[in-house]
Amino acid sequence: MKQFTHVPFSHLLYRLHTGFLGCLGNHGANPTMAIAQNTIALVFDYDQTLSPSYMQDDVLFPEFGINPESFWKKCNALVQDQQWDGELAYMQCLLDYLEMDQVSNARLTELGANLGYFPGVTEMFEGMRQKCLTDDHHAHDIRLEYYIVSSGLKALLEGSSIRDKFRAIYGCEFGEDKQGHIRYSKRTISHTTKTQYLFRINKGLLDYSEDVNDHLAPELRPIPFENMVYVGDGPTDVPCFTVMRKNGGNAIAVYNPEDPSRRSFRKCYQLCAKADRVKHIAPADYREGSHLRLLLEQMVSEIADSILLRRSEEIQGGTVSAPHF
Repeated sequence: MKQFTHVPFSHLLYRLHTGFLGCLGNHGANPTMAIAQNTIALVFDYDQTLSPSYMQDDVLFPEFGINPESFWKKCNALVQDQQWDGELAYMQCLLDYLEMDQVSNARLTELGANLGYFPGVTEMFEGMRQKCLTDDHHAHDIRLEYYIVSSGLKALLEGSSIRDKFRAIYGCEFGEDKQGHIRYSKRTISHTTKTQYLFRINKGLLDYSEDVNDHLAPELRPIPFENMVYVGDGPTDVPCFTVMRKNGGNAIAVYNPEDPSRRSFRKCYQLCAKADRVKHIAPADYREGSHLRLLLEQMVSEIADSILLRRSEEIQGGTVSAPHF
């Protein structure tokens, strides 16, 4: 009896939205289905990648009068003296400082409206689509999607002015008590667990109710790694850079050109020239015509063209000429 690949119901719905490419196998071969792998994903870290500031420095510490030096001293003590996980220590210290103010996730989301960005970020999203996707690309339903995978707070990012530009945002989360006040860490995302979310995007399993560890054949994954570009800023992004490189994806390390210490640049330089983690580094300037914007546009355009070529070959390969008289 022929065996069919098990596919989650949510994935079937995704296929109905994006369209099918494949059909039943020919001449007794095992039947397989493939989906239209016509989506390009730009995946961003947030702190120091889309924004020159860490989000807690940008909006949390000023709002609640938190002294940064005292905060990080307390975090480091948990990590060094008690061997806490870094992200858990960060979340616990935030809870300790915010608990007296009875802060809710909704309040954090309101504060997210004040987040700031590197130049050109707010204009980049539609600008990239207009620049990179031609009429031929649109005719084959080739699309560009944006994602954030951050170790920062999801609640803040959900309130940002660019929230509606992203298909999905992943970040650390607080759980609330019955009164609606944050009381515990619901989810943390470390620099190593960030890679899980690349696979969620790759497999189209964006919801936490879907197990990212479920096996999914390559032809059933809506966004192959070669259709993805990851943008990060330093050593915390190394696992994601590595996953992208091993799986045929693209990666760029960005630095703050306004950093007088040049530490931001040196981190990226080491990743490229010494550690061989990324092929490209660029100043975090997302304005049209900048080095970074040119790199992103070139990568997206090349991916879109390769999808178009593949789709054309599939159509031609499935076409049988009519007999000539």
